[in-house]
Amino acid sequence: MKKELKRQIKQDELVSGFQQASQWTAAHGPEVKVTVVIVAIVALAAFGFTTYVGHRRSEAESAFSAALDTFHAPVKAELPEGSAAPPGPVFASAAEKNRKAAAEFDEVARKYGSVDAGRRAAYYAALARIELGEYDAAEKALNGLAGRREDPLQSSLARLSLADLHRRRGQLDKAIEDYRRIVDDSAFVLPRDHALLELAATLEAAKRPAEAGAAYRRIVEEFPGSVYAAEARRRADHLGTGAPAQG
Repeated sequence: MKKELKRQIKQDELVSGFQQASQWTAAHGPEVKVTVVIVAIVALAAFGFTTYVGHRRSEAESAFSAALDTFHAPVKAELPEGSAAPPGPVFASAAEKNRKAAAEFDEVARKYGSVDAGRRAAYYAALARIELGEYDAAEKALNGLAGRREDPLQSSLARLSLADLHRRRGQLDKAIEDYRRIVDDSAFVLPRDHALLELAATLEAAKRPAEAGAAYRRIVEEFPGSVYAAEARRRADHLGTGAPAQG
């Protein structure tokens, strides 16, 4: 009997709830209609925005891929004599190729700068300009990308490329400081043993053998499993600084 009573009470409460909801809806019909319309508009807007963003990212990736194909395209003089032409473009000179790649990357960065592909395009445009010898423009772009710490990978790539650029320009002291900051930065997301090898090589080029040897030894000591460990040991021995024996 008690179970039947409880069941009846629940049914009465449910019916009462529906009745109250129906009465409220009837009394506030215009308000309900407006709310329904607003919810529908918001839902459609959200769907449209998501679709737009997805389409924009797809376009950006496609444009970036095309520019990357240009950047990696062969130069006629580099092809083996008598070989068949590879698929895709072949450029008469490296300068022609890199000018076209830089322009294509610039366009991707301009149109899609807010998405990953656009930021990657800005980085590759700087690399193309380095190959063209446009060092000032490349350095300016890389400095901007290096400061984007919200994108650790992009920032790390730009910082390493900046150090390489300074070395290429003969600014060895500046490159050494760049590499030192990278090597000692735990937030740097690329392999630091590579940066340490570049530091050692730059110190060696700057005629600072004791410091170069110390940097080579750090590779052996701190990164014993590194692919650079054997080379680092050989260079340290050559400089007369030695490297600790592996256990």
